Amino acid sequence: MAEAYGTGAEAGLDPASGPGPDHAAWQAFCDALKAAGDRILESDFPTAPEDRAEGFRHLAQQAVCWLTWGVGHLDPQDPRFMRQNDLLTRWGGPNVDNVYKHARIDDDGVYRIRGLMHSCEEFLLALRIGNMHQEKYGTLHEVTATDLGIGPGDAFELVLGGPEPAAEDPAVRWIPLPPGTRMVAIREYYYDWRETEPAVFTIERLDTRDPVSAPPPPRLSPVRMAEQLHEARSQFERSITYWNDYQRAARARGDDNTFIQPRTEPKGLKGLVYGFCFYRLAPGEALVVECEAPVARYWSYQLYQLGWFEPVESIHRTGGLNHRQTAVDPDGRVRVVVAHADPGSANWLDTEGRPEGMLTFRCAWSDNRPEPTARVVRLDELPGVLGPDGAGGTVAPARRAAHIAARRANAAWRFRT
Repeated sequence: MAEAYGTGAEAGLDPASGPGPDHAAWQAFCDALKAAGDRILESDFPTAPEDRAEGFRHLAQQAVCWLTWGVGHLDPQDPRFMRQNDLLTRWGGPNVDNVYKHARIDDDGVYRIRGLMHSCEEFLLALRIGNMHQEKYGTLHEVTATDLGIGPGDAFELVLGGPEPAAEDPAVRWIPLPPGTRMVAIREYYYDWRETEPAVFTIERLDTRDPVSAPPPPRLSPVRMAEQLHEARSQFERSITYWNDYQRAARARGDDNTFIQPRTEPKGLKGLVYGFCFYRLAPGEALVVECEAPVARYWSYQLYQLGWFEPVESIHRTGGLNHRQTAVDPDGRVRVVVAHADPGSANWLDTEGRPEGMLTFRCAWSDNRPEPTARVVRLDELPGVLGPDGAGGTVAPARRAAHIAARRANAAWRFRT
């Protein structure tokens, strides 16, 4: 990938000679949009009218996501954090308890990240080759705020790359850049979903671009614009089919309504394990999920759409519950109920009425590895199956409404501009 801005002369361009590489790249991106709209109508994608409507929304949002990344965040000489997997740019099964930020970097560079944690309780910083849907991807190094001694409310400064400092400065944490690093990815964790200030992160390059004396970059060239559009198209095209194939392959590893037990994803983050259960529920049925209580810094159960791998509504409904939001039963076990209608249980995951979908169990930085089980029961059987205290006990409608109102208020703060 070219790291310097071109002028167009190297490609023999004449401003008066007609369309250049930027025009061709733009046409290719538009062709990719049209082809994706046809592709999601094929039989290996969800076929219900509501699913397809969500599919076209997904395509529009993916176009926004990857145009922003390719056109606005391609230069490791002058990096900026891009917020991804927010309420608009969801892809790849994002965790609803996270805010994601990505920035382009070089493995031979030196970068400084500064920030304020505010209400953020944890972050995970990963140095990566690329995104999971790319031909080359993988995590080369990961570290958490806890590892670095950073907690809620703290200010921090991190230096990525360059030689290890001879003397330790308690105010600055140094993180090496492994060969092959092309991006830094940060996941912020919010457990309580309170109406409070989220974290702030900034990034700048130190070794080649003095923020005071460096001249501004030259004007954008046709060649550089073509590179940016090519990157956006490549990411867009791969993301559309990759995650549908990923879900279909995962579903084929087991039976519906049965858990595929937790594991660390290949080339993924070492501190996180994931378990999957693809549910299929008729009206009047519920899926009861049970496991021993995880001994972990973080864990959660979350529902996802098929095909697009986006979260089921988790702001105006309870499509996901984490360890702070889930009640542990008196016997020390965790039980949640996946159902189309409110069963009156505190630990209810709302399917939005979707007859089938994907349930993900996440467990991070844990001392044990629970293995969830699942079984289908009729809604009218739930009281006898759970008893008076199962699945977190019963919850009154007013309390449920207050919980949803708190989720909406938190999202307004966490994803504000």
